Amino acid sequence: MSRSTRRSAALFERALDVLVDGVASPSRGAVNYRPYPLFMERGEGATIVDVDGNRYLDLMLAYGSLIHGHAHPRLVEALRAGAGDGALLATATEVEVEVAEQLVEMIPCAERVRFANTGTEACMAVLRLVRGFTGRQKIVKFEGHYHGWSDALSVSSNMPPVEPFDGPVPDSAGLTRGALEDTIVVPWNDLAPLEAALEAHSGQVAAIVTEAVMANMGVIPPEPGYLEALRELADEHDALLYVDETVTGFRLARGGACERYGIRADVVSFGKALGAGFPVAAIAGRADVMDAFAGGRVLHYGTQNANPLLLRVVRESLGLLTEETVQRLDALGERLAAGLRETIADARAPALVQNVGPMLQIYFLPSGHEQVDAIRSYRDFGAHVDRERFNRFAHALFDEGVYLSPSPALHSVLATVHTEDDVDRVVAAARAALERV
Repeated sequence: MSRSTRRSAALFERALDVLVDGVASPSRGAVNYRPYPLFMERGEGATIVDVDGNRYLDLMLAYGSLIHGHAHPRLVEALRAGAGDGALLATATEVEVEVAEQLVEMIPCAERVRFANTGTEACMAVLRLVRGFTGRQKIVKFEGHYHGWSDALSVSSNMPPVEPFDGPVPDSAGLTRGALEDTIVVPWNDLAPLEAALEAHSGQVAAIVTEAVMANMGVIPPEPGYLEALRELADEHDALLYVDETVTGFRLARGGACERYGIRADVVSFGKALGAGFPVAAIAGRADVMDAFAGGRVLHYGTQNANPLLLRVVRESLGLLTEETVQRLDALGERLAAGLRETIADARAPALVQNVGPMLQIYFLPSGHEQVDAIRSYRDFGAHVDRERFNRFAHALFDEGVYLSPSPALHSVLATVHTEDDVDRVVAAARAALERV
């Protein structure tokens, strides 16, 4: 079926006159949405509504930020109750102590907490922290892992990889050589290059920086034993292990991916789902590492840090994340992945479904292309994924009333407000969309 989106088209024409690319972030614009993005008006539970009145079951959920969906009544009430006390105090408050106590209880490695505002900001602060704590300058990051848009981490995250591997590929214009010279980039899910890099820079590496699940190339899980090996190599080289849980935090388990995979990290960072839709981020870790922030020895300021109004929402959101709730969310993710795999098999479509719990992506493979059984790395993604076919599939899903990012490098997620009926609706919509693409 075809839906009218005339108001979105008109708004995009207006936006092009006053906004760069007509949007506030490139991922929302014409690079992914064709011929124009859909302009949304409001969200309700698991549903969003565009300016033309079309309703969509939401699988994007603000790129994973909305762990409890849109406008959850308990979170709305927490926000409403706190608004009368002021938008910002920039002082010490009781609620920041309470939320920090919640995080220490939930996160395996957390002994101390520092609040920030965005995932990018938290990652920037951790880089300074690990360097300040160790007295070393270099970090190791992995191809395809996105840790925000700060200069030192803006390498080999989304640009086409150079074949054969020839070191870091800058993600952006405007980066200086100095910003990148201490960032060592190696392939992920492959221990040999990491071991070689650590040996080549012995005594110089402050931290190994990783996502637990590669989430900027869809959903790429770690190979069995890989994360455990990262821990061993960090210990062997007297480096820290920093796990960026901006995407995976509070979604793969109450304690995030570190709990799910049993990772003993030294420091972790959170964003997205922590704020349940609001700009709240956090850094947590070993007391001795985190205490390098003490007294401003490793400098990290922030007028908006630990905004008490937003932390009231965070406190309520974390309280909603019971073990039962997270297990149910995981089961919904498995139901959706199984349904999509069956649908793809019935359609004989060249595609794979990869998921970790409620995080999921469909990878279309080029017709007549060498078939693979999994996408395991940044280079696998570049070599085997048909980006254009996925984009057409996503736009076909819009017409079926399902909303997700049209970029195959991103992924779909489920929220605690989704139901089995919602999952079955997505599977039925995917079946109809596959017939069209």
